[in-house]
Amino acid sequence: MKHPDTRNTIFSERAKLLRQQSYPANQYLMRLHAPQTAAHAKPGSFIHIQCGPDLLMRRPMSIMRANKKDGWIDILYKIHGEGTDRLAKHIEGDVLELLGPIGKPFKLEQYKKLPLLIGGGVGIPPMVFLAEHMNKTYGLKPLVIMGSEVPFPFKTQPSQIIINGIPDGAIATMPLLEDWGIPCRLTSTQNFPGCFEGYVTDLAHQWLDSLEPGIINEVEIFSCGPIPMLRAVGNLAKEYNLSCQISMEEYMACAVGGCAGCTIEIQADEGPAMKRVCVDGPVFEASAVFPT
Repeated sequence: MKHPDTRNTIFSERAKLLRQQSYPANQYLMRLHAPQTAAHAKPGSFIHIQCGPDLLMRRPMSIMRANKKDGWIDILYKIHGEGTDRLAKHIEGDVLELLGPIGKPFKLEQYKKLPLLIGGGVGIPPMVFLAEHMNKTYGLKPLVIMGSEVPFPFKTQPSQIIINGIPDGAIATMPLLEDWGIPCRLTSTQNFPGCFEGYVTDLAHQWLDSLEPGIINEVEIFSCGPIPMLRAVGNLAKEYNLSCQISMEEYMACAVGGCAGCTIEIQADEGPAMKRVCVDGPVFEASAVFPT
């Protein structure tokens, strides 16, 4: 069943759970057979999923990967309450109701030569999706910086990809991105082996400072993560006069623009305006969300 929307096409699907993997700190990676959602998903898209048959309130989940040919999507999430706790108890073969794909995606073309992708915590999935899109569609190898204050939801490994401007001791990477030949570095303040000690913006600063003045104009930033991190990324973009798109996360009731429960204030050309994160976003210009 299609849900009319002027921004994209949203489908209602009964998705079969193909795989559920658990990781430390109550993190889970779920693969769902959802062919309509997979066929139309774009980097920045999310789903609204029913966590249990008796839980009416669905939960929004970012899409980490989408395979159009085989019809599956990957969802990375962390247990935060009753809904996600129930979601984690589902087993292979279970069927879950979802709406998707929802939302305005990141830009999908005309990238600059040096995309910088910054993801924090549950903001990591959209960065993986965007990195895969850039690589497969345009042959771009963006620099991906990921941060987490809990163990990463994958087994980290030392990277064999040299990145100029990155400290020698920062060698930990995400195996999936390494397999794609995409440079990636991990950050944390928890002394995880091989990770840069500090915040994602600290490492981004060091990399940006290492670039020649003429080269830095070829950088653009894409980011997703908690609000304090996104604000810091927005400030980073201002400091270097770089374009920056961010994906916002808000609690949602309907997720299709009807209830207006996920509105945020942004600075539009005509002045302050209220926008719905679900369908007007979740992707916005950082300068519009954090104008000062």
